[in-house]
Amino acid sequence: MKAERPAARKLKALKRGHLAEYRAALCLVLKGYRIVAMRYRTKLGEIDIIARRGDLIACVEVKARASFDGAVFAVSDTAQRRIRAASDIWLSRQADFHRLSVRYDIIAVMPWRWPRHLRDAF
Repeated sequence: MKAERPAARKLKALKRGHLAEYRAALCLVLKGYRIVAMRYRTKLGEIDIIARRGDLIACVEVKARASFDGAVFAVSDTAQRRIRAASDIWLSRQADFHRLSVRYDIIAVMPWRWPRHLRDAF
């Protein structure tokens, strides 16, 4: 029975993370962004959400935490480097990459609250 417990905990955390990403994507859509990709993975890193509004690309890291500060400080320097590396790969594959500007955001998803969007977080 104990062997199932960590797996069940991991599955619950995964579901909570996916739900937080969908809530964050809804928040962005309501702000006028178009979701270009979700969970974009490369060998160098992953971007939770890539959103576009005009020529602006927002690479968004989503964190589900109890507090806003907890979410923001959960994005480590290593995670930031991986997100930037993944965004370089994504941008290089865009036909109009020369026109695009990139911004790195964090969306904090907290229980029973609307997600908070921190623009240009890193």
